[in-house]
Amino acid sequence: MPHILVIIIIGAIAGWIAGALVNSDSNSILLDIVIGIVGGYIGTRLFGTKLDITSNIYVNEVITAAVGGAILALVIKLIRRAL
Repeated sequence: MPHILVIIIIGAIAGWIAGALVNSDSNSILLDIVIGIVGGYIGTRLFGTKLDITSNIYVNEVITAAVGGAILALVIKLIRRAL
């Protein structure tokens, strides 16, 4: 159970950072958490361990998830704009 809590916290932080980077219009913390968690998966698949900037594993996970989340938020923003 504590591992799931860490994933949710990292997802929330990464989703908030991703939303700020892309300037998304989301005001939902739940959507930020989902974008952060899915973004973490996307970031890990795209970059693997190449974004190991610091020696702290949690900071590296937040950075990777934020980059992946920013990519996801940008795609969502482009799809919303096209519709």
